[in-house]
Amino acid sequence: MKDHQRQSSDRISSLPDDIIEKILAFIPIRDALRTSILSKKWRYCWTGMQKLVFDDRLINVSSDMGVVKKYKLVITIFHVLLLHKGPISELYIHISDEEIVNEIDQIILHLSRSKNIKKFIFEVYRYDEYYKLPCSFFSLHGLEHLSLKYCVIEIPSMFNGFSMLKSLIFYEVDINATMLQRFLISCPLLEEFTWIGRYVTDFIGDNKCTFVDLFKCLPSVQVVNISRFYNKDFYAGGMSQKLPTPLVYLRILVLQVCFHKLDEISSTLCVINSSPNLEKIKFKMLGYVRQTFNMSLLDSQDYPGLNLDHLRELEITSFHNYAPEMEFVKLIMAKSPLLKKARIELDNSISVDIEVKMLQDLVLQPFPRASTSAKFIIERPKKLPVKAN
Repeated sequence: MKDHQRQSSDRISSLPDDIIEKILAFIPIRDALRTSILSKKWRYCWTGMQKLVFDDRLINVSSDMGVVKKYKLVITIFHVLLLHKGPISELYIHISDEEIVNEIDQIILHLSRSKNIKKFIFEVYRYDEYYKLPCSFFSLHGLEHLSLKYCVIEIPSMFNGFSMLKSLIFYEVDINATMLQRFLISCPLLEEFTWIGRYVTDFIGDNKCTFVDLFKCLPSVQVVNISRFYNKDFYAGGMSQKLPTPLVYLRILVLQVCFHKLDEISSTLCVINSSPNLEKIKFKMLGYVRQTFNMSLLDSQDYPGLNLDHLRELEITSFHNYAPEMEFVKLIMAKSPLLKKARIELDNSISVDIEVKMLQDLVLQPFPRASTSAKFIIERPKKLPVKAN
């Protein structure tokens, strides 16, 4: 039996280093730290791992041992970083211990000396307030992909931008309007931008950042996903039909849109009309129409220059069948000669009777479509499976 174990261990030890590195790439760091039980040769192989994940599962300590858990987690993270050799290309930090803030500052300070980090996913959850990023964070100049969650962002005066950044996700971040624009302008290669939730502060006077102002900061963007942008002035100032500079690289536009304000729909149309190479539009409709809507705003004849010659997919969810929503669908379909699919998912509030009437109206009163081959699909939202107790 011992001979068999020794032979198995020898087989593992004899694996080439490049094979060992590929195997470790699929193993979380918490497990890689224990690989010495497989072979002595593996004991410090983890020190060359290019992808590191630090989360609450890094250590095995009961959740009710607060102080012990905190310091064991900190010691383990510093142990990994101090013994690590070679570049760290991907770093994931997901920590929910709100008492570890000062230590996180030190961890980021240590990491800021590295110019090799390409991808950084960062989330530190605190119950009472968000985590404020330290100045050292802005020295990670090699970043190409960045995701921040539950953070306060105050850009230091010496910040020169993330010149290599291509993908940016802000999830419930706290940042004022001026700094948001400065941040985006300082990322000249940015291709993908996602904003989810949270107010942008300081929307006063010259500090306003409207929907149109935001896109002015994204000249090279290819994919935009904006959800739950709550500021009341965000959609102000979008009445012009086009931006000063067209968004020639924008291919995918994902928005949550509420059609009860003229400014909101006009700003949305302004961006669409400025994006000649759009391939996909996906909107989630919010709210309801509270005021008389000027239907001429969505008249296709008022947009002679709107040519969505590359649009292949239109998707709208939470569709309430309000007149402005349907007129918007008609406008897009009238301007998209290569459209392959238009999918409408009805809101849960839509009754079967309303759905039937909507289908009858579409059959009896067909509207112009630039693409005769486009599939027009109307369906109800799929019900999520109910979990058994």
